[in-house]
Amino acid sequence: MFDAECNFCRFWIARWQQVTGDRVDYISFQDPSIDQRFAELPRSRFEQAVQLIETDGRVYSGAEAVFRSLAYAMRWPLWAYQNIPGVAPISELFYGVVASNRTAFSFITRLLWGHDPVPPAYVAVRWLFLRLLGVVYLIAFVSLWVQIIGLIGHNGIVPADQVMNALGRATDSLGWKRFIVEPTFCWFRTDDAFLKLQCAAGTALGIFVCFGVAQRLSLFLLWALYLSLATICREFLSFQWDNLLLETGLLGIIFAPGGLRPATELALPISKTGLWLLRWLLFRLMFASGGVKLLSGDPTWRDLTALNYYYETQPLPPWVAWYAHHLPAWWHKTSTVLMYGTEIFVPFLIFMPRRFRLIACVCEILLQLSIAITGNYGFFNLLTIVLCVVLLDDRLLHRFAPERLRAWFGRARTRGQDKPPDPILQSNDQSLKIQAIGRSLNRILTVTIAVLVLTVSSMLLVVMFRWRIEWPRPLIGLYSSTAPFRSINNYGLFSVMTTNRPEIIVEGSNDGQKWLAYEFKWKPGDLKRRPGFVAPHQPRLDWQMWFAALGDYRQNQWFINFCYRLLQAKPEVIRLLQTNPFPNAPPKYIRAVVYEYNFTDRRTRKRDGTWWRREFKGYYCPTISLRAEPAENRSLFNIPP
Repeated sequence: MFDAECNFCRFWIARWQQVTGDRVDYISFQDPSIDQRFAELPRSRFEQAVQLIETDGRVYSGAEAVFRSLAYAMRWPLWAYQNIPGVAPISELFYGVVASNRTAFSFITRLLWGHDPVPPAYVAVRWLFLRLLGVVYLIAFVSLWVQIIGLIGHNGIVPADQVMNALGRATDSLGWKRFIVEPTFCWFRTDDAFLKLQCAAGTALGIFVCFGVAQRLSLFLLWALYLSLATICREFLSFQWDNLLLETGLLGIIFAPGGLRPATELALPISKTGLWLLRWLLFRLMFASGGVKLLSGDPTWRDLTALNYYYETQPLPPWVAWYAHHLPAWWHKTSTVLMYGTEIFVPFLIFMPRRFRLIACVCEILLQLSIAITGNYGFFNLLTIVLCVVLLDDRLLHRFAPERLRAWFGRARTRGQDKPPDPILQSNDQSLKIQAIGRSLNRILTVTIAVLVLTVSSMLLVVMFRWRIEWPRPLIGLYSSTAPFRSINNYGLFSVMTTNRPEIIVEGSNDGQKWLAYEFKWKPGDLKRRPGFVAPHQPRLDWQMWFAALGDYRQNQWFINFCYRLLQAKPEVIRLLQTNPFPNAPPKYIRAVVYEYNFTDRRTRKRDGTWWRREFKGYYCPTISLRAEPAENRSLFNIPP
């Protein structure tokens, strides 16, 4: 029994009706029949608080009435009320405050949840999220497909067969456990055809997910394939968005429907566990990204000058970054403050009621769009926007979806609801038992993944904040056992801002006097070439050249391998470059020099047409030439200093 004239009461009673269904009847005490049906209860009691009248005549009031009515659908609130010390008096106190200030709480309810009392649904959200995730997988596999032979093929920079031979020797005593320590399908084969096959399979499975075909199975295979390639590609697939894709893909397996056909997808219930784990991932991604900047102690982040350097020192700046770099200092500082707010404070809105959650979604998407416009970060920005989709709900999507799509949603739901039971499942009890066992195993797997993600990710957040905690050995072992799968991670880009831009220029020569430069497809080189957009494709070699410039060639064995492949004129590696200054025969010598690159000012670019200016800083590594013996007899893992 409730007050129908109170907006707050009507809203929450409607919510409770969605939970309890027809197991509880809800009647307003303004109903004329109340005095006759419940003559033994005074009207003043109805006006003071919600009343629950059981079929046996027992009457409960206030918070206890609420918990007992909800117990017809979920028992844990009533159990907490009855068994946890302090819950009952605090609940009754809070209920009394609300009952005495219904007008104020009605306003707060409308502010947080809106006017619609119906709890939000997420079936259409799942439909959109999974298809966008399929698109990201499709982009990731196609992008890698066109590069993988040059990166890790038999004649590539870091050949997969040599990597697996080294891993085989290191894990020879582990037996089958080597598949856990180094999870990759390349334990079976490492030839170029098998590497392409993995990329092709990932591309096909991404299309399956986009079209709603066996999404849970397809997502599991996609996760396994990408993990396999990330393990064997090592430094070339070691970026945070590669880890983010693996973690999102793992949680997507839980969130995806178990059906095989897209026709019944909208009729299947969603996994609330998967939904909340995806939101938890988005929270960790954004909060950690802001937290590491503050905790790093980097002075540019502390004094809000980081963006004075960011646009020209980022790995692959597009031409928009040149214009952003020349914006006034106050603009950069304001943008930094807004970035901090979006990455540190806005993520907490993810776990708040609907309207604040939608605000968080808009803020995070705007941040990702601003990053995408001024930088080339592969599929990272798109994947983060895909994660933001789980902050939406069906009500909002139906409002903005095209009419044809809304009609398709309705038809698909109707077909799913009207679908007759499977005759195979009706044929015998054994089939029903098998189905029940499958559901139980699915729940166990879901709970196991949820516990792993929450436990390990919480540990990583604590480590990020540098709190010194002596972790129990079981937790340390849990983290160690999950680390090879790269599916529970910590995040945070640009914790320390680079304030200058060293750029490696690779040059070849036949006489040691005249040197000609190899031009890369996307990284800075030619001063007059306009920086371009390449995302969501990620040129892995160009990216690694940026990291190599921040260190030393002795720390980057792959770079020496790359130089030797140029001396051998391997076409698989040459195709990763924009120009080859030695098209007829490879050079006799290769060297790498370092320049410091900076954006030109407006006057210089208008006068000379140059986007960059550079200053010679020295040599990156000694001049390299081939040995006397045939190149094919040399191991790329035993190159002399």
